[in-house]
Amino acid sequence: MNKLLVPLISLGLALSFASGVRAAKMDKLSLETTAFKAGAAIPTRFTGDGADLSPELRWSAVPKGTVSIAVSCEDPDAPRGTWWHWILYNLPPAMQSLKEGMEKTPNLASGALQGLNDFDKSGYNGPSPPPGSTHRYFFRVYALDSKLNLPAGAKKEAFSKALAGHILGFGEVMGTYKR
Repeated sequence: MNKLLVPLISLGLALSFASGVRAAKMDKLSLETTAFKAGAAIPTRFTGDGADLSPELRWSAVPKGTVSIAVSCEDPDAPRGTWWHWILYNLPPAMQSLKEGMEKTPNLASGALQGLNDFDKSGYNGPSPPPGSTHRYFFRVYALDSKLNLPAGAKKEAFSKALAGHILGFGEVMGTYKR
């Protein structure tokens, strides 16, 4: 299977390209980080081998009608299928960045919530793949037409399902890591 399709399939096509009608109208968001260049290696400080800090992220203005923003980080190259490193949702639509080293709590001061990653923890837990091949880590931002009706600590399946049909804009940046 084409490795470029894996992240979309792993998302359960929650984008479903946002229910067909929105797919054609979905805005592309620019997502950037100062932590690493797109497609380049993620520095150790942002991994499980280092300080395990979330990288700083910045995105372009969101489309009109955006009610909330969500962020995720996934590794589609994990041995047991896509491994989720971060699930963050219900950020205010005026936000256009996240600071480096976000808190690892279920409830953030901004009112945003964090789901449980595949380490069964709230917040970001960075790359820590088995030794061997290089893994890709997709940081994603979603502009949504509603807040997600999920409690803090939601799992990836609930998050993916809640995204479906609500995505107005989408952006991603990918970094790599190898042990």
